[in-house]
Amino acid sequence: MVSNCRLAGRFLVAACILVIGYETAATQGSPPPAVTVAPVASREVTTTGDFIGRVVAIDKVDVVARISGFINERNFTEGQQVKTGDLLFRIEPDTYKAAVDQQAANLAKAKATEVNANLQLQRGQELVRNQNIPQSEVDQRAANAQAAHADVMQAQALLEQAKINLAYTEIRSPIDGRIGAANFTVGNLVSPSSGTLATIVSQDPIYVTFQASEADIIAYKHRIAASTDKNPHVTIHIKLPDGTVYPHPGLTNLLDVQVQADTDTVLVRAQLPNPEGMLIPGGIVGVQVERGGPQTLLVIPQSAVQLDQAGRYVMLVGADKKVEQRRITTGVEQGRDIVVTDGLKQGELVIVEGIQKVHPGQVVATNLQAQN
Repeated sequence: MVSNCRLAGRFLVAACILVIGYETAATQGSPPPAVTVAPVASREVTTTGDFIGRVVAIDKVDVVARISGFINERNFTEGQQVKTGDLLFRIEPDTYKAAVDQQAANLAKAKATEVNANLQLQRGQELVRNQNIPQSEVDQRAANAQAAHADVMQAQALLEQAKINLAYTEIRSPIDGRIGAANFTVGNLVSPSSGTLATIVSQDPIYVTFQASEADIIAYKHRIAASTDKNPHVTIHIKLPDGTVYPHPGLTNLLDVQVQADTDTVLVRAQLPNPEGMLIPGGIVGVQVERGGPQTLLVIPQSAVQLDQAGRYVMLVGADKKVEQRRITTGVEQGRDIVVTDGLKQGELVIVEGIQKVHPGQVVATNLQAQN
């Protein structure tokens, strides 16, 4: 009985302590939750449109053989840079050198025949004056002289063709660029029907093409019409597959003349410098197209923007340290920030960290976000 009384007494003391603790907390009040805020900032922003682009070489050449023969030499390393005129392949030249010599001999023979025919014609013209030979003989000699001259011209043409074929035994680069893998090695028999021996693509400068909608094109033409300089070229920026921004901007230089029926888009092409060779033909890149000049707009961190069924909103902290919910209209993204076109004023504080801990009307403690 005594032990039960002692146990009940202990419970009573503990309950009193809890009650006193709750009363003390209620009297003193719990500290307000801490949140991190950032001011609504004003910044010059260039509005852009985002597209998916493909890198295209300005020049691309499939190197092929123009004569038949065995490959004697390959004078490049696959993947290296080559210059216009660099020797790439050498086809066995002996047969073609012999053909040149043969045609040179044929030309010499034809010229000798022509000289003899002209001499015979001159003698005939002297003899016909004394009526020692008939006129028909002179006419025949004149025809022979003309035929001999034609044989000389034909032999000359065949010699030139033989020299051209001999020159084709040396396959040289027609452009500056980077050469790919060789499809034939030394010792292989190649001909014009063998196909591509290797491919050369130019590297610097380079093209990027992308598809723009008809609405984008119409808006672009409206901007040009309203512009004072009427400059049709638009600046673009490239985002590489690893997410980094390509350091060299480019300019558009082609707007296709027709809409592609399967996609209802128009091909746009831009040219960019590529001194480091970072842009590889055939690659996919992000394209940002500038839409007009820079404008002063309001921006906030993207981490401040929340989304529900009614749209986008932010949580503000007013001068009285109370939380307020505000509906906003946003524009384009600017790195970690986003443009706000309606709903906020410059200098207002938006919550960027701790949003899940607060609700509208609640008093909070604020910490200003550190600036990068």
